[in-house]
Amino acid sequence: MAYAAGMGEQLVAVSAWSDYPPEAKKLEQVASWQGINLERILALKPDLILAWREGNPQRPLEQIANFSIPIVYLDAKTVDDIPASLRQLAIYSRHPEQAERAATNFQQGIGELQHAGKTHNATPLRVFLQFGTQPLFTSSKATLQSQIVSLCGAENIFSDSPVPWPQVSREQVLRREPQAIIVGGAPERIASVQAFWQPQLAVPVITVNEDWFSRSGPRLLLAAQQICSQLAELRPTLSSAK
Repeated sequence: MAYAAGMGEQLVAVSAWSDYPPEAKKLEQVASWQGINLERILALKPDLILAWREGNPQRPLEQIANFSIPIVYLDAKTVDDIPASLRQLAIYSRHPEQAERAATNFQQGIGELQHAGKTHNATPLRVFLQFGTQPLFTSSKATLQSQIVSLCGAENIFSDSPVPWPQVSREQVLRREPQAIIVGGAPERIASVQAFWQPQLAVPVITVNEDWFSRSGPRLLLAAQQICSQLAELRPTLSSAK
């Protein structure tokens, strides 16, 4: 997100798993799922902290705030939040025009997919968003991933889950009769996913770039384009089979 907003040259450190673009891997890592290295962050004397509430424990962030270091929270929960976050970062970027361009391009791309999705038949395809196998997880309508599926003219079969990332059983999935399965990974993963569900469930498996699909940044548009194009190819066959 920061690089897309033109802030790459301003970054002094990152969190673990910050690997895009490649330049991000060269920066010092000061945070991970295990916590935040507060001492090191203070030593770097940043002018600004970019944080994600759900990805960091709140107490260390409160400690940082006590040192009068501003914190900008990037908590994209909807597709519309992504361009909004880019425009928020434009205020701090040395290249605000880059942030605005990224926000506009994202909105235009999503708008095109929404328009294309509305041209399909009124009955959405039922899809299962699969994350892992043992245990088996999926997502609800409260997630960006489910929203992407919706704009592609499909319906997440677990959209009604009261929790964002529910663990589900094989039997629950079979009862909801998905017409297709979406998983993160390369196309080579299709065979193993199909083998996992056979013989009870024999439906097409759609793969999407895992990095694009799992991160709440501008590359989510690329994931949406991948999913929408594959669903569009499958739709005539799946619709006639209902």
